[in-house]
Amino acid sequence: MILDARDFPDGHSLTSDICVVGAGAAGISLALELANTQFSVLVLESGGLKPEQETQNLYAGTVVDERLHSLPDRYRQRRFGGTTTIWGGRCMPFDAIDFEARDYVQHSGWPINLDALTSFYPKANQLCEAGQFAYTSTSAFNKPLRPMIKGFRSLNFSTDTLERFSCPTDFGARYGNRLETAQNVRILLHANATSLDLDKDGHQLNSVAVTTLPGRRLNVRAHQFVLANGGLEVARLMLASRGVHANGIGNHHDVLGRYYMCHIAGTVGALTIYGPLDSVWNGYDISDEGVYCRRRIALNSTTQREYHLANFVARLHHPRITDPAHKNSILSSLYLAKFLIPYEYGKRLHGDERADLKTWLKHIRNLSMGPFDAAKFAWHMLRDRRLADRKFPSIIIKSKANLYSVDFHAEQEPNPHSRVTLDHSVDALGMPRLKIDWRYSKTDVHTVSKSLELLATDIAQSGTGKLAYDPANLEYEMTRYGAYGGHHIGTARMGTNPTSSVVDSNCRVHGIENLHIASAAVFPTSSQANPTLTIIALTLRLAQRLKNMLLNT
Repeated sequence: MILDARDFPDGHSLTSDICVVGAGAAGISLALELANTQFSVLVLESGGLKPEQETQNLYAGTVVDERLHSLPDRYRQRRFGGTTTIWGGRCMPFDAIDFEARDYVQHSGWPINLDALTSFYPKANQLCEAGQFAYTSTSAFNKPLRPMIKGFRSLNFSTDTLERFSCPTDFGARYGNRLETAQNVRILLHANATSLDLDKDGHQLNSVAVTTLPGRRLNVRAHQFVLANGGLEVARLMLASRGVHANGIGNHHDVLGRYYMCHIAGTVGALTIYGPLDSVWNGYDISDEGVYCRRRIALNSTTQREYHLANFVARLHHPRITDPAHKNSILSSLYLAKFLIPYEYGKRLHGDERADLKTWLKHIRNLSMGPFDAAKFAWHMLRDRRLADRKFPSIIIKSKANLYSVDFHAEQEPNPHSRVTLDHSVDALGMPRLKIDWRYSKTDVHTVSKSLELLATDIAQSGTGKLAYDPANLEYEMTRYGAYGGHHIGTARMGTNPTSSVVDSNCRVHGIENLHIASAAVFPTSSQANPTLTIIALTLRLAQRLKNMLLNT
């Protein structure tokens, strides 16, 4: 059943066995897992079924350095389906080493290991519509695949692991009908959670206060509560709930909002591949289920330990679009169409660089030199991305000169000084807005720097090509785009010690019996992987725990 909070009278109370705050990937996955059980489920969603600017404005806040981090109303969608309504669909699991306490990565270590999620990943993969849970080329394909770089051999990197791509699945559109028809599930739209109200001892969550933009106030009571409203909003709501604990819920030791991570990502260098054009494959392989898969150059765990590096992967990428020296009509057409590209992707393609008239004229000349290539590419993007149910995941350009750049994605070290706090300003509901102070560390720089050095050496020693880049300019290049958008990780981290974490190994907030978090907020470390698949796997694990808890009460 889908309801609207604006239709209820002011002061109305609702009750449920389980109350879920947020209807994005985590909240919808949790509701699906609990659908058609004996437990009543109420999901609170701030937005409606479609984008609404007034609701989206509730995400607005400030950042300490906008060069390093986008404003908080970017990369997130406050509506049914959450940010799955705009995500790119990239899926991959975490690696075993990501869960380990590594003495060279400060504040690393999960209280669970990869085995705790292994049985939940396949179901998470299904919900993402990313095909079977097979993340190596040998397990995913029945035939040998063409090599990424013919002749490339390395003891430091593998080219066998891959990433899979969702449609990308809009969880609201895909699963809304299933939840609407579930007898035990209610979705309450336009229901903004504005306060978590504890009992007087602070050990039990009694209710969630809900406010609508028109000003109606509701109250929701439940046996168990789950915050599934994203890595930033989880921290915001808990910090703002100061009725019993002056510093917010779960924040006795000033940990909430700290250790904020995204990913370190960028595109660097000029990679020249020797040999004929078919020596390189930088595109997508399609599995038997029709899922787009792409292999990466992945730093192995042995090398990570040997050189004290966090996790790191790289992909073969086209030359930088903004530089017309690439003389590629397709890249120049993308540059000239930059104002038509959504912000979420435009920043990654173009950054904030501004071209002068001379540069624009060079791009126009490139386009005039290859109009048919540009037209063919435009048709491909229209047919295979805009119109297709399963969209072509990204821009792939086959170089006619075997010239590429390296697109990297690296784990970020947890840093207590990288944090989100409450600002002095408030939104339309009276909620304090967020202030974001995202920072990176020397370890982050070392991981990217040493990984690229190793990759350049391995490419040269294998005789397959040459990777040229400026090490002195690398820190600037790796922060050119700032924090990788949409990956909001670590603000309510998991651990066994309440003095250094917010939730326990079961995602329950320390000291509060019935409050759980389903979000990347609980990740103690970020891995090299996009977080969505692991968020869902953790959520499915939590759903199993909640069912067992309610059955035993």
